[in-house]
Amino acid sequence: MTSKDKIKYSALRTPLIIMGIFWIIGIVLWQTTNGIFYVFNFGYIGTTIFIGSGLHSALPKKKKEWGRRFTQLLIGGYILVFVGLVYFENMQIEGFFFYLLAGFIAGSVLHYLIAKIVGPFIFNRAWCGWCCWTAMILDFLPYYRNKKGRLPTKWGNLRYIHFALSLALVLTLWFGFDYRVQSGSATELYWLIGGNALYYITAIPLAFILKDNRAFCKYLCPITAVLKVTSHFAMLKIAGDIDKCNDCGACNKICPMDIRITDYIKNGQRVLSTECIICELCINVCSRAALKLNWGFDYGKQELLNKK
Repeated sequence: MTSKDKIKYSALRTPLIIMGIFWIIGIVLWQTTNGIFYVFNFGYIGTTIFIGSGLHSALPKKKKEWGRRFTQLLIGGYILVFVGLVYFENMQIEGFFFYLLAGFIAGSVLHYLIAKIVGPFIFNRAWCGWCCWTAMILDFLPYYRNKKGRLPTKWGNLRYIHFALSLALVLTLWFGFDYRVQSGSATELYWLIGGNALYYITAIPLAFILKDNRAFCKYLCPITAVLKVTSHFAMLKIAGDIDKCNDCGACNKICPMDIRITDYIKNGQRVLSTECIICELCINVCSRAALKLNWGFDYGKQELLNKK
C-alpha cells in the first residue's frame, strides 16, 4: 500500500465510524420496536454520509466541497421531502415539542434526540455542515462569509429568543387552546411547510443583506440553542499541528462561521468553538496540511471569533 493509499484510508476512518454508528442505531431500533423502517432510515443517512465523505476525500481540493454538498442534498432533501412532505411528519422544532408533549416517539423526536441533542456529544455540529435542509439551500448563495466578520454577540442572542418563542407558542396552543398534535395529518404538513417557508423567507434575504450565507445560522436559527450546549463536549473536533502552521490565516478567512482557528492552534487546543460546523473548508484550504478531524475528549468555553 502506497502512502497515498494510506492517506485516503485515514480520511475515511471517521466516515466509517459515523456510518457504523448510524447502522447500529437503525438495527437496535428495529429489534426493539419491530420497525424495519429504522434500518432503512438510519442506514440511508449513515451510508450517504460515508459516500459523501468519500467523494470529499477523493476529489481535488477545489472540488472537495461538492462531496459535502452531495451529502447535504441527499440527507436534507430526504428528511424534508420524504419524512416530512410524504409521511406528513412535522420536522420543525415545534413538531418536536408537540410530539414530546403528546408522548409520541415520532420520527421528529428521534431526529432531534439523535442529530441535535445526543449526536453533538459525538459528531459536534456536523448536522449543520453536512445535513441541514435549510443550509443546503443557503450554501448555494454567493457569500461564504462576510469578510468584515460577524455582528456583535448580542445579535446571536436572537437565536435563543427564537427558541423561546417557538416553545412558548407550542405551550400556549397546548395548554391554553387544547391543541393536540395529529400525527400523519395534513395539519402536520401545514406546520412543516409554514415553518420552512418562514425560515427560507428570512434566511435568504438576510444572507444577501449581510453578505453571509450562514447569517441565519449565526443569528436566528433556534436549533443552535440546543446544539451549542452539547457541542461543548463533542468528541469530534478540528485539530491543528502547530509545527506545520505558518499562521497564514487562510483557514480564518474561509471559515463560514468566523472562527479564529489559528488562535486555537497557537494555544495548543483543538477548535473548541461551538460555532464550528465541521464543514472542513479550513482543512481543504490549508496548504501545509496542518488541520485535520480528530477524536478526543476536551471542553472549553472559549469562543474565539472574528467580529466587526
